[in-house]
Amino acid sequence: MTMRIWLAALLCVVTVPAQAQAQVPAFTEVFVAVDTGRTRDEGGKAVPVTQRAILTLPARPTDTALLFFRGNPGYMLANSVDDKRRNLGWIGRNGEAHRVLMQSGIALAQMDCPTDQWGETPRPPATACLNDYRKSRQHADDVRKMLAHLKERHGLAKAYILGHSIGTVSSRWLNVNLAKGEVAGIVHSATINVANPKGHLLQVLGNLWSEFPGKAADIPMLHVHHENDACPVTPYGMVRAYAKGNLVTVKGGEADGDPCGAGHHHSHQGREAAAMGAIVAWIKTGRVEATVGE
Repeated sequence: MTMRIWLAALLCVVTVPAQAQAQVPAFTEVFVAVDTGRTRDEGGKAVPVTQRAILTLPARPTDTALLFFRGNPGYMLANSVDDKRRNLGWIGRNGEAHRVLMQSGIALAQMDCPTDQWGETPRPPATACLNDYRKSRQHADDVRKMLAHLKERHGLAKAYILGHSIGTVSSRWLNVNLAKGEVAGIVHSATINVANPKGHLLQVLGNLWSEFPGKAADIPMLHVHHENDACPVTPYGMVRAYAKGNLVTVKGGEADGDPCGAGHHHSHQGREAAAMGAIVAWIKTGRVEATVGE
């Protein structure tokens, strides 16, 4: 075997029978922890640093996976598949986007930050896994290890990346630091482009706004953004200015709750299935749906 990264993989499998939920196909959930080759101090003892993910496999065999980097605070603190739901964000809010993904035959890998980049609590604001890590070659290498594991262990040879909100700091730096062919494509949803120079978002965003998309590798990319995103750090107009023909504009839906949270237009509330449907269409055909949700 060319790599031994799977030796630290921790598997916890849960199968949801189709008859349990008539409208939801069966899927399998797997908790994965891949050894990064680093260690961290824990009470005076060196313990392995792992790159973790919660993998959801659709009922029918697939070779395609979507690696999802969640929004604020950007890390999952995942220890088992029991941590899946609270980390799904807009993909799991009403189950529709998750259902679209599973019915399309695409696996979902919810990506955590490695354990040496965890904050103390799962609540925002982010206190770790900030721009210094996300822009680093180390981050790209950690993702490469997960990609290799998914391919060798689960046959997922064709991988796409989806970053949402703070997760777009990862998706865009990976768009710069991964090479063409390492992933099949990258999706940026509700992209952060504005940071308060006195706030923690500057640590999250860093100098990314000046590097992207100018230095992005030649990897196919898609932008998904609601035209009325009311979060002040994710303005639609800035994305529209550089996305050109690779933008899916989401329309309609609901404007409830925190304008920068897991609901509202920022997170495609009320248009979750339409947004995911556009992502799936792009993955499967390369077609960009200019608008969805009308």
